[in-house]
Amino acid sequence: MLVIVSDLHLTDGTSGNPLSGGAFRLLRARLQDLAASASERRGGEYRPVERLDLVLLGDVLDVMRSQRWLREQVRPWSGVDSADLCRVATEIAAGILHANDAGLAELRALAQQGVMVPAATRDGRRSAEALQPAPVRIHYMVGNHDWFLHVPGENYNRLRRLAAAGLGLATTTEAPFPHEPWEDNELLQALRRHKVFARHGDIYDPFNYEGDRNAASLGDAIVIDLLQRFVATVGSKLGEELPLSVLDGLQEIDNVRPLLMAPVWIEGLLERACPDPGLRTRVKRIWDELADDFLDLPFVRRRDTWHPADVVDGLQGALKFSRSLSLGRASAVAHWLCKLRGAATESFYHHALTEQDFRNRRAKHVVYGHTHRPESTALDASYAEGYVLHQMYFNAGTWRRVHHPTRFDPREREFIAEETLTFLAFYRDDEREGRPYETWSGTLGISPQEATARRIDSQSTLHAGGQPISTPGVPLRAPHFAVPLAAFGGHARPPVK
Repeated sequence: MLVIVSDLHLTDGTSGNPLSGGAFRLLRARLQDLAASASERRGGEYRPVERLDLVLLGDVLDVMRSQRWLREQVRPWSGVDSADLCRVATEIAAGILHANDAGLAELRALAQQGVMVPAATRDGRRSAEALQPAPVRIHYMVGNHDWFLHVPGENYNRLRRLAAAGLGLATTTEAPFPHEPWEDNELLQALRRHKVFARHGDIYDPFNYEGDRNAASLGDAIVIDLLQRFVATVGSKLGEELPLSVLDGLQEIDNVRPLLMAPVWIEGLLERACPDPGLRTRVKRIWDELADDFLDLPFVRRRDTWHPADVVDGLQGALKFSRSLSLGRASAVAHWLCKLRGAATESFYHHALTEQDFRNRRAKHVVYGHTHRPESTALDASYAEGYVLHQMYFNAGTWRRVHHPTRFDPREREFIAEETLTFLAFYRDDEREGRPYETWSGTLGISPQEATARRIDSQSTLHAGGQPISTPGVPLRAPHFAVPLAAFGGHARPPVK
C-alpha cells in the first residue's frame, strides 16, 4: 500500500501559522482505516497488508516562508557553498520542526509503531479482537520550498539528519533527498511496486525551477524579498495605524494563487478593511517601492533575457499597482502564466502525458504536487490481447489554506478561501479487493467574516447589488450554461435588465 501527500508547507510560525496537529492525527487515523481496508482481498479473503509506504511529495518543510531571512544578509541565491546559507536554512528547519512538533510526533509514531490493523483468523477472516502492526516507511521527495535537502555535502547532511529525526523518515540522510524518483532506490521500488510515477511538479513551473534543483529560482526571491518583506515593512511602518483586519489579511498574501495577483489582492483588502484613503495610498506606495527594489536585485536582473517569453518584463507589468488594476488584468496574468508553461489550462495533466513512465506503460498512475489543486484526470485506456491498462493523472493538492479565484466572469476575479487536506492511496495486486487507488480530499470553508472577500479586478457594474435573488433573465431552455459565452458579450448569462 502506498500513500502520497504533498505541499504541507510547514512553517516556523514567523510567516503564517503552523499546521494544526489535528491534521496529522486525522492522517494517522485515516491511514489505519485505509490499511485495514487494503487488507481485504479479492474473493473475500482477509490478509493484513505487509507494509505501508508514505511519500511526502515536496514542499513539506517550507524553508522559504520565514521572516528569519530578513534578519540575515544571506539569501537562497547566495550560493549553496556558503556556510551561512546552510546555517540559516538549518536553523529555519529546526524552527519549523519545533513549531510543528505536536503534529510531527504522529508521523514519528507511525514510523516507530506502524499502523495497527486487525489480525487474520486461521480461516482467512478479519479478527474481531486481535490487532497487529503493519510497518510504515516514510519517504521524502523535495520540491521548490525545501530544495536545500537536495544539496549534496556533509553540511547539508546535518540538515537532512535533523529533518529525518523530526519526521521519522526512512530516507537516507547521507545523500541528497530525492527530487526525481530514481535518486533513491527504496523510493523507486516502492513506487514501481504500485505502478506509480511521482514527482513534485516544480520542474514545469518556470518561476520555481530553472534547470537545477540545487539552486534558487525567481519564486524564492518573490516569496522572501517581496511578499515577506512587504508584510514586515507594512507592520513596522504602519502597524500602529492600520486596522487589525488589514494586518491579519496581509498574513494571507502568499496563500493567494497565483502569487502575481498580490497587488490587486492588496487593493481589494484595503478597499474593504481600511477606510482611510491616505493609509491605503501609503500601503500601496510601500508595495511599489519594494517591487522596484525586487526587480532591481542582481539575481532578478540577470534573468531579464533568460526566457523567450520575457519573464522579467512580464513581472514588471504584473507587479506594480499602476499597471495591474486595469479591467481584465487577472485574466491576462493567468493567461500569461499558462503561456509560460506552454499550456492552455492551470492543470499539469498535459505534462504527465510526456513522462517516459507513462509513454512506455510502466506507470498506471502519474502523480504531481505543487499546484495545490487536487485533481484526477483520465489519460489513456489501452486494450491489447485481453489486457486492459487505465492510466490516470493525479495532483496531491495541499495541506494549507488556499484562496481560489472565482470563475463567474472572466473580466472580474474574486477569491474564496478554504482549508484543504488531500491524500492519495494506491494499492497493489489484490489489496483493497483489487481496487487500484482511492483519493481523499477534505475542504473546510472559511466564514466570510473571517476571510473578507477580496476582489482582484475592479467591477464595471455590481452584478448583484440592488438586484432580486431570482434570475428571470436566464433563458428558459436547458441547460442554460451551454449557451456560448459570446452570445452575451462574454458574460456567462445575459445581463439582468
